[in-house]
Amino acid sequence: MPHSPDGPPKTRILLADDHALVRRGVRLILDGEPDLQVVAEAGDGAEAVEMARSERPDLAVLDIAMPRLTGLQAARELSRVMPELRILMLTMYDNEQYFFEALKAGASGFVLKSVADRDLVEACRAAMRDEPFLYPGAVTALIRNYLDRVRDGGDVPDRAITEREEEILKLVAEGHSSKEIAGMLVISVKTVERHRANLLQKLGLRDRLELTRYAIRAGLIEP
Repeated sequence: MPHSPDGPPKTRILLADDHALVRRGVRLILDGEPDLQVVAEAGDGAEAVEMARSERPDLAVLDIAMPRLTGLQAARELSRVMPELRILMLTMYDNEQYFFEALKAGASGFVLKSVADRDLVEACRAAMRDEPFLYPGAVTALIRNYLDRVRDGGDVPDRAITEREEEILKLVAEGHSSKEIAGMLVISVKTVERHRANLLQKLGLRDRLELTRYAIRAGLIEP
């Protein structure tokens, strides 16, 4: 992120919406902040993907309903090719289906256009801190959806990692080598290594140290 001469580094933002008027309004909100700067604009999802690749922004703010590629399709593509890019979805509709799809597509936040002037700046900052941002109604929808599924005996959302991965995470965090873990769990070293690589990728971690920190936070091992 480039340093502005008079303050903190600015978050470089790509803004995608098929309505020029909306883009102008949103840009005014974002550019008015000392730590945020719109560096590229796109009018549809396909253009958003192209612009993200050429401009390498820190954050993409995507409208959900756009021509050619929707914001959700663009988010899926961007999550795949630029995993480090943070993504926020903008929508006119308070629709929990969109909301779940957006999370699945790799977005870290969801902002209603009707209250963008109130929520968007905070959502951008939350995304850059790697924190999810949900408008208040979405939280209610999320909890209601979860409780309905439990009550109807449906599947509760999958846990982030499998029980076997959790087992391996715990042993890695406790300092055991792949060979030792293979012996303890009676599986091949290759299988341990595969699980370990999957864990790092799923949890977005880089190395054993980060895995250990995660294991402490998840209550798998004592600090």
